[in-house]
Amino acid sequence: MEREMMLTRQGWADALKELGRQDPRVVVLDADLAKSTLTCQFKDEFPDRFFDMGIAEQNMINVAGGMSLTGLIPFVSTYGVFVSGRAWEQIRTSICYGQLNVKFGGAHGGISVGPDGATHQALEEITIMRVLPNMKVIVPADYYETYKAVMAMKEMEGPVYIRFGREKVPTVTTKDTPFEIGKAYSVREGTDVSIIACGVMVAEALDAAEFLESKGVSAEVINMHTIKPIDKETILKSAQKTGCVVTAEEHQKAGGMGSAVMEVLAQNHPVPVEMVGIDDTFGESGKPSELMEKYGITSKEIIEQALKVIIRKKNKN
Repeated sequence: MEREMMLTRQGWADALKELGRQDPRVVVLDADLAKSTLTCQFKDEFPDRFFDMGIAEQNMINVAGGMSLTGLIPFVSTYGVFVSGRAWEQIRTSICYGQLNVKFGGAHGGISVGPDGATHQALEEITIMRVLPNMKVIVPADYYETYKAVMAMKEMEGPVYIRFGREKVPTVTTKDTPFEIGKAYSVREGTDVSIIACGVMVAEALDAAEFLESKGVSAEVINMHTIKPIDKETILKSAQKTGCVVTAEEHQKAGGMGSAVMEVLAQNHPVPVEMVGIDDTFGESGKPSELMEKYGITSKEIIEQALKVIIRKKNKN
């Protein structure tokens, strides 16, 4: 299915500009990557409320924390691998421990970063951010959802992390699609298998569901845009209906969205689960589409795992 291709990072930038117009307390900090994260657009409109902190992520986080204590609402921006990795201890102790009102934008998430290679492809940050007490974690599916998520982050007190990518991705929602932090929703109804996806993998899941339908398999697709707090109700409702689940994410399998889903299922309604994600490896340089194919995170793998988990369900019954 042909879908409009748009930048999720443009959704981040457009929302920041709108928030800047609405509230003079909104400030933006970047770590020498404003042209890549597109916070340069906020700088152009609000130069007195933009702060380029240089390649000093740890300092940037502490400055943002101090700003929040004065009543400002700081939005921190850099590549996801840098903000979550280099500054994790500052985020943990300076921000999350005190529940400070700082918002984090992690750009260039996932292997679809492409030619920047393994050092810049954030494949672990969902895991290391969701483990932090008081932190919320959002992985929107497209431009519109990124825009809405950033607008919603501003209204939520306390630290929030949002992941967005580098390349254009398929648009699977609209300006009118409802969005609420912590509330997943079904983008396609089904009865045979639940496909729970986040980020760009929502589009891949929809493509997989269309193919499965042609083979007589009814797949439900859930857009799990909020990883923390996870929407237990939607997960359980879908799993109880279909009896088996496939998770799909552009992230390490270990500790990511799939792990969060399985924690809910293991504690409340155990069913067979298969995972689509990065399998305990680093990425490499290449075209985004080639990398997704090489590392097994396309609709093809979702189809394979859906058919596999349905067999497991039948054998279990």
